[in-house]
Parts: sequence; structure tokens; C-alpha cells
Amino acid sequence: MLFNSFNFLLFFPLVTALYFILPHRYRWAFLLLASIVFYSAFIPYYVFILFGLITIDYFAARYIEDALPKKKKFFLLISIFSLIVALIIFKYFNFFSVNLVALAKFLHWNYSLPTLNLILPIGLSFHTFQSLSYVIEVYRGNQRAEHHFGIYALYVMFYPQLVAGPIERPQNLLHQFYEVHRLDFKRMADGLTLMIWGFFKKIVIADRIATSVNQVFGHLSDYQGPAIAIAVLFFTFQIYCDFSGYSDIAIGAARVMGFKLMKNFNAPYLASSIGDFWKRWHISLSTWFRDYLYIPLGGNRVSHLRSSFNILFTFLISGLWHGANWTFVIWGFLHGSYAILQRFVNQFQLSTRVFGTRFALYLGPIIGALVTFLFVSFAWIFFRVSNVTDAFWAVRKIFSGWDNISLAAFSSGESPLHFFISLSSIIFLIITEYGQQFHNLYFRFLRQPLLIKSVIYSLLILTILVLGNFEGQEFIYFQF
Repeated sequence: MLFNSFNFLLFFPLVTALYFILPHRYRWAFLLLASIVFYSAFIPYYVFILFGLITIDYFAARYIEDALPKKKKFFLLISIFSLIVALIIFKYFNFFSVNLVALAKFLHWNYSLPTLNLILPIGLSFHTFQSLSYVIEVYRGNQRAEHHFGIYALYVMFYPQLVAGPIERPQNLLHQFYEVHRLDFKRMADGLTLMIWGFFKKIVIADRIATSVNQVFGHLSDYQGPAIAIAVLFFTFQIYCDFSGYSDIAIGAARVMGFKLMKNFNAPYLASSIGDFWKRWHISLSTWFRDYLYIPLGGNRVSHLRSSFNILFTFLISGLWHGANWTFVIWGFLHGSYAILQRFVNQFQLSTRVFGTRFALYLGPIIGALVTFLFVSFAWIFFRVSNVTDAFWAVRKIFSGWDNISLAAFSSGESPLHFFISLSSIIFLIITEYGQQFHNLYFRFLRQPLLIKSVIYSLLILTILVLGNFEGQEFIYFQF
């Protein structure tokens, strides 16, 4: 079920109302049933695949907790193996098959592999990682195994964050299903405010500028550098508003019922470095890779060469996690290379040596933010295109056609009004996030009289209704 659908506008208030009406002892069962209904709105029979994985991980964690030390790793490997097999079958089998066949053809071997005609279950990578974090934490002794099968199933299937996160840790979420959540109008107002802001980012910004982005990236040969550059800029904000909008709606919906989900975005385009960017972007995933891949590989506790390998390998896996396509691998490689380059600059204090201490203190963060934004935007080209050929075509074309600059050169064919609204909404987002980052705008908003807050709420909702794109476009991260 899409958050930006009419069905969800009925589903959310009904589920929330019944949740508070029901006695506490029945709420977990009701939320689990509601989550099944929510997920079944996509492809119903994939619920059984999800429950199969839930069952394996539930018993694996129970056995890990009770087993002797030598057998704990065996049950952990069973859980990891089952989750990876599911990912390979549904997400990576065709990718590996096509590439192995291509390699065999290059080596003049007579070798072929079949491909599978399967639809990727919505959110498979997200709830796979959430399940893995639970089993690994039980194995490490940081979390008690959940003995209530229904509660554990709800931990994985909790509808607000089931499809696209945040990827929760058991220490944060599991215990909340046992807590009694009472009706709290202030908390509900906070949650609804976050949801409205999420809908604004998704429907007004992301879905509106998506038309320009799709037009250019769908017909790259028809456009020159200025139009491609604008499309890249627009996609940079489209993917952010699309994904962070989903996270805001998910966190807000959970908060209305009394649940606290982790923050997933923190103004990433104001980051002053690549390292800072990844502390702000998709926080639940970046910390997952940090805790369960980068640190176990040795992190930065090893030699510089080995730690650079750890960084690059982690980002390559992150790229592959996003999609079974070489474009995502290249995207991960770029970010890994950026991070290694940043370590080199920081290690030798190149900025201070070249420009001086005053520059590093005052202008450094501003220049760093601009450079980081350009590097991140460039990498998004590989994230957006459908194949590597288109990616390098776009990179080459983006530097052409700048000798004849005009307003039409920047346009993808949409009306000037559409272009103006898209650009204005992006500027409004930047100003808002800057205000929140440096002046705690949201806290100031909450302290305003009810009348002022009501006017702002009304203006936001009116803007969504007037300027929003209500074609029900899926969220970009649903494909992962």
C-alpha cells in the first residue's frame, strides 16, 4: 500500500483509532494483522515468503541464545544463509546469470544459465537487514531472543517501516511493542506534522520534478549539457525528497501511535564532507554497514591500506545492496573513492597547509559543502540511469552545449511555470533545512501560538493540494 494513495488515507486513521480503542493485550495482534493487510496490497502471496524468513530467524535466535558457544555460530550461519539465498533468488540471480554468461562468451566457452521471471518482493532488502541485525545482536549477547513469535513477526513487519525503513535495531523497537501507549495529543500533533512535511516533500517536490527528470533521462540523446545538468540537480533533490519523505511519513505514523523510530535523514545536502554526508543520509543503513560489515572487517583499527580497502569494499556492497546492476556498483565505488580521498586530505591536513588555518576554520566548511554536493550529485547519475552506457553518455553530454545558454537550454520541455515551481520548491526546502539545522526551526514552530501553527498547517496542506502530483507514483526505494 502506497503512503501517497487514497487507500492509505483510509487505512491510517482507521488503524490508529482501533489501536487506541483495543485493550493493550490485543494491540500487537491487531498491528500484525494491519501490517499483513498493508503488505498484501502489493503482492499478497509474498507475505508467505516473508513469514518463512521470519520463522527461520525466530528459531535461529532462540537456538543461538540457548546453544553452547561452538553451536551459536552454526545457527547464526543458518539464519544468514537463508536470508542471503532469498536475496539471491529474487534480486541477484539474473544479474549473476547474465554476467557469468557474458564472461563465458568472452572466454569462448559454451556455457549458459537460465534467468528467473520473478518480481522482487517489495522491501526485501530492508526487512532482510532488519532481521539480520536482530539475529546478530542476539549472537553478540546484546539482545535477548524474543520468545513471543507474534511480537517478533511484528518487529519485522511493523507497517510504517516495513517497506523502506528505517532499518531498526531490536534494542530500539522490540521492547516498544510491550509498552502501553496512551492517547497523547501533543505526540499525535508532532507525528502528524512530520507526516504532512513528508507528504509535502514527496508529492509537491519529488513527484513534480520527477516528470522533468524522467523526460531527460529517458531521452538523453535529445538533450545537451544544460538540460542534463538541471535533470541531475533535480534528481538529486527528487531522490532525497522521495526517500526522506517516506521516512518522515513512516516515523510520523509510528509516533502518532506512540512508537519511536530512529531518525533516518539529517539535512544531508548541508554536509561539509563525504563522511559527514553518510552520517546524515539513510542513517539506519549507513550505521548498519558500519556496525555489521565495516567494523568486523577491522574498520580503521588496521593499517591505512587495509582500512581503505574496508571502506571501498563496504561501499561496493552498499551499492550492490541498492540494486543488481553495475550502475549501483559504480555508484558505491565512487562514494568509497570519495571517502578514501577525504581520509587522505584529512590525514595530511592538505586544506590547512594549502589555504591556511583561517580558511580551514571559516571558508572550509562552506567550500566543503559545495564540493560534497557536487560529488554526490555526480554519483547520482549512475544511480538514476538504467545501464552503464547511458551513464557515460550522460557524463560526456553534460559538458556539451554550454556555448549557447538560454532558458530553453535548461528546460526538458516542461512549461516555464512548472520549471519555476520545481525550482522554487527546492529553494524553499533548502531554506527550511538550513533553518532547522542552524536555528532549530521545528522547535521554534512548536512554541508558536495555536493560531500561527494552524495557519502554517493550512498553508502546507493547501500547497500539497494545489501543487502536488497525485498520480500515485511509487517511492524510489521500493525497488530495493
